[in-house]
Amino acid sequence: MTELAIIGGTGLTLLNSLRIDTRETVHTPWGEPSGPLIRGELGGAEVLFISRHGPGHTIPPHRVNYRANLWALREAGVCKIIAVAAVGGIQTALAPGRLVIPDQIIDYTWSRKHTCFEQDLNEVVHVDFSEPYCEELRSLLIRVSQELGLDALEAATYAATQGPRLETAAEIDRLERDGCTIVGMTGMPEAALARELGLCYATCAVIANHAAGRGDGPISMDVIKRNLATGMQQVHVLLEKIIPAATRK
Repeated sequence: MTELAIIGGTGLTLLNSLRIDTRETVHTPWGEPSGPLIRGELGGAEVLFISRHGPGHTIPPHRVNYRANLWALREAGVCKIIAVAAVGGIQTALAPGRLVIPDQIIDYTWSRKHTCFEQDLNEVVHVDFSEPYCEELRSLLIRVSQELGLDALEAATYAATQGPRLETAAEIDRLERDGCTIVGMTGMPEAALARELGLCYATCAVIANHAAGRGDGPISMDVIKRNLATGMQQVHVLLEKIIPAATRK
């Protein structure tokens, strides 16, 4: 049974070095996941992969069926998840292409299906979310990044915004006042749902651009794509090393 899964975000539709064994179509109580579960091998270890935005990157952040994705992975036997995400850097020192391993998150999204505990309940269910990311997996990401010589920021607060539009400069100023370091559109409810389902979950984020008002001029999608191409090369190297370590008994 495959223990670890990768949720690929913008810039990581599929891992180039992943040896694919099967593609599994899954049905869940919450509807259809973003795409098939891809079961294969990376770095000599078994892994599951799912593309958050769908195989053709056609599902916008606010329409991702996060519940179905997480439920499908758990039912497949996964207990650990590394989520890859493209983000904007709020702090001007965060150069595009740099990796970030957040330790906190603030949710600014609305109207998303954010819990599995809302019907047919014997009692109301609350889960502790004080530390939103699995420290065991976060520590492993940090350690392997250090071993590989990758310049990864080892703590950060992720601002999860609604999207799909990018933020205004004033909104980024507000997020910085709130203590946020990076901004993205997919961190929630994904992290919270993983906690509800008892999954060890951590994020490896890639700075795709300076956030609004932090760079020179408008944010260019072409520039974002180029930055992600560089950053995702580091992610590939990191995952190839970390997956065997994360699945070692």
